[in-house]
Formats: sequence, structure tokens, C-alpha cells
Amino acid sequence: MKPETEPTLRKTLVIVGPTAAGKSDLAILLARKYDGEIISADSRQVYRGLDIGSGKVTKSEQRLARHWLLDVASPKRNYNVTHFVRDAKKIIADIKKRGKLPIICGGTGFWIQALIEESAFPAVKPDAKLREKLGKLSAEKLFALLQKKDPARAKTIDKHNKVRLIRALEICESLGTVPRQDSRFKIQDSNFLIIALNPNKEILRKNIEVRLEKRLKKGMIAEVKRLHTDGVSWKRLESFGLEYRWCAQYLQKKISRQDLEVLLPNDIWHYAKRQLSYLRRFEKLGAHIRWITDPKEVKSVIEKEKSSHPLG
Repeated sequence: MKPETEPTLRKTLVIVGPTAAGKSDLAILLARKYDGEIISADSRQVYRGLDIGSGKVTKSEQRLARHWLLDVASPKRNYNVTHFVRDAKKIIADIKKRGKLPIICGGTGFWIQALIEESAFPAVKPDAKLREKLGKLSAEKLFALLQKKDPARAKTIDKHNKVRLIRALEICESLGTVPRQDSRFKIQDSNFLIIALNPNKEILRKNIEVRLEKRLKKGMIAEVKRLHTDGVSWKRLESFGLEYRWCAQYLQKKISRQDLEVLLPNDIWHYAKRQLSYLRRFEKLGAHIRWITDPKEVKSVIEKEKSSHPLG
């Protein structure tokens, strides 16, 4: 497909939704249509070797559109939300500089929310010394400190999340307070177009079952066994959750093959529902999410966005 030559979106496009909804296929379609490049927002696809179980796009699919943040870390090391936000912001700037459309695609809602919130903050540079100092404190002490410095922000933040607490205190140190939640989302809405692909429940459940069957036939269990042989501990593999957790338990003979084939799809289904709940909470905070049930609906969403925000 030849990319459109006409101007497209000024915004960064964000494709979210539950697992097995078809986000990756939609992102590739849009990247080819609007001359875009895709940034993966998946907390497992960043790791080398986690291919089948994580649903990572194949090499042939990657040739259809350029992908970023795949295979960037060893599964023996931790790549977290802080690394993602740092890397994604740099990549978005690079893609825009080259006149292309950045497309964020993934199911790790926390990472996407952190990126959007961080992008909405004023340009407060990281303070390494302050971060080191605050990093020695517990989440409980950090939260208490934020309550004193900015009670309004303390009411909206996850009090158990040290990364966010430290960033909030860092901004307080520079600005006095963290910008109000509503003003942050007003700013982010001018920078991001968030589209949630959410098929009806029957289709989604069937997609999960069919996809899991394909992954098992493709060698998902062998992939997990190979990762362990290469030095990734069982504990680490289980920490990746879902497919890696249950396959690791099966290989350790903690569960039977029948248990694997019954428990895993149920776990994936509950995970899909949690992803949707996360997006609904994000929406309640003020994020403007455009919900669609079919990929065909995305064209009208984008065309409406282009017409309501004329391009220069």
C-alpha cells in the first residue's frame, strides 16, 4: 500500500485495547496508509526471545512498517516504565522530525498513560541527585512528603508507585506544585489521538482461544523451555505472566497439560477485562478515548480528527 502524500495528523496516534483485539494489525495498516512508524508499548515484547508467547509481530510484518522498542532488552534484566517513557519520547521526536506519523501500539496501559502524562508535564528535566536521594525512601514516606508539598496531586496519584511519586516530587521541587490533573489532560489531548479497539465479547473470547491454539502449535512451550535453557530462571519467566507463567509451571510439572489449556485462556480473558477496566479509569481521569468495535471504523475517526483540527 502506497502511503498517503497529503498531510495527515499532527498528533501522535495511540492504538490501545484488550489483548487479541487486533491492535498490531490495525497499527500496521495505519502505518502503511499514513506513512507512520510503530512504537510498541508492550511490557513483554521489549525482551529478546519472548516472541510467540508475547504475540510479537513477525519479521515479515516488521518489514511492512518500521517498528520500535522490540527486542531492546535481555529477559534477564528489567526494562520498566521509566525506560519506556524515556525511549518512547526520543523516538516520537525522531519520527516527527522526519515528517512521519508516530503510532504507539500496545496493551500495557500503565506505560501508555505514563507516556501521555509525562508528555503533558512542563519540561522539567530529571534531577539525578534528587532522584537518588528520594529513591532511598519507601513509597509510604514519599507519599507523605508529597501530601505536604502538593496535597491536590497526592489525592490523584498511586501512593504505592515510587516512580510516579518521585517524578511528582521532582516537579514540585522545580515548579512548586504538579500541574492539575484536568489541565494535564487538556494539554495531552492536543498531542495524542487515542483509539481503543474493543470488539464485542463473543468475538474477543473467540480470538483469544484461536490465537492461543495457534501459539501452542507454533512452539510456545518450546520457546519458554529455550529461554530457561539460556539462563532465564523459572521465577523470572513466571513474572512475565500469562503464557510464560503457565508454560513455566507446566514445564516444572506443577500443572498438567490439561490444566494449562484450561487455566491459561481463562487467565488471558480476565487480563483482557482488566485492560478494559484500566482504560475506563484512564478515561475518567479525563483522557479522550475514541472507542471502536471494528477496525473499519478507524478511518472515520481519523478523518473527523483531521477536519476538526486543520493542518498548516
